[in-house]
Amino acid sequence: MARQTFLIYFGLFLLSTISSSVMVSSVSEAAREKQHRRQRLGAVKLFVFGDSYADTGNCPKPSAASWKEPYGFTFPGTPAGRFSDGRVLTDYIASFLGIPPPLPYQWRKDGKSRAAFGMNFAYGGTGVLNTMVKEPNMTTQIDLFQQLLAEEELYTKRDLNSSIAWVSLGGNDYAAYMASSHGDLQGFPNLTKSVINQLALNLKRIHGLGVKKIAVAAIEPLGCLPAITASSSYQNCSEAENSLSKFHNQLLQEAVHKLNNESGLPVPAFEIIDLHAAFTSALATHQQNHHTGTIKFENPLKPCCVGVEKGYSCGNVDESGAKKYIVCEKPSLSFFWDMIHPSQQGWSAVYSALRPSLHHQLY
Repeated sequence: MARQTFLIYFGLFLLSTISSSVMVSSVSEAAREKQHRRQRLGAVKLFVFGDSYADTGNCPKPSAASWKEPYGFTFPGTPAGRFSDGRVLTDYIASFLGIPPPLPYQWRKDGKSRAAFGMNFAYGGTGVLNTMVKEPNMTTQIDLFQQLLAEEELYTKRDLNSSIAWVSLGGNDYAAYMASSHGDLQGFPNLTKSVINQLALNLKRIHGLGVKKIAVAAIEPLGCLPAITASSSYQNCSEAENSLSKFHNQLLQEAVHKLNNESGLPVPAFEIIDLHAAFTSALATHQQNHHTGTIKFENPLKPCCVGVEKGYSCGNVDESGAKKYIVCEKPSLSFFWDMIHPSQQGWSAVYSALRPSLHHQLY
């Protein structure tokens, strides 16, 4: 992970004095920048579209695992609609912008004060196209956004002009295809082209509704998800699935470049947030450094919460209500929470990899 490092050398008294004055000046400048950033970023609104990697509470309580124990175990201590033991990437992006996590669309009538910071339209299990769930796909999520803008006076044109859209997809389009094709990969290239073509239309539409900046996440290395690495006892990523991720991201890069060229704007309206590189960097770093004590993931590819036997997964119970899952002793030592989703600590590591470039990309 790229990190800025400041080196201060101490020597003779004179040089020490100069260094001290430079440090005071730097601290003052940093404080002024921090205050300026807080004032500037506090007015930002964040609108979120996507799936479980971004959902913070839209999926229905009766059916979604995100509303069942042990989800929310680390934060806030009880199930809260996030597909993790705690915070997800949406929370970290909102924090970077200096705002609370945007209000989930499903809770808009109960928390209008939080709507001042934007709104989250993401639903777990959904995709750019239709998947195996009934929740709204990305196109329908944008329909909901457009309808909200037309029917409720929550956001002005000025609000939208200073807003950011976070567009996230974690591979449900491909998972749905894999389930229906019984693992046949031959149709992936055409499916990927369809996904990217529709995604490009979605991004352009969000911008057309008045959102100034649209950040779209590249897809993570699918071959490193525990659902895939389980076949190697969580020891190795699958290069076959990872090559599919790279193809998706290559087409996404081309589509976003085209959108920016067509917009004719001096500053790019569309930015790719390289989730693939962030995952890869975080996983590789933790694998290399896990004995040093600075990074403590025991096995980055192994999930914390799993079903006790085939047919069960994290959060499942049987007809009597008995738990059919087990949770690792320390979730903070796991990069992945369940078979698909990072833990809070995992998302924190991904965010740390993304953070150095976010200011440039989001403003």
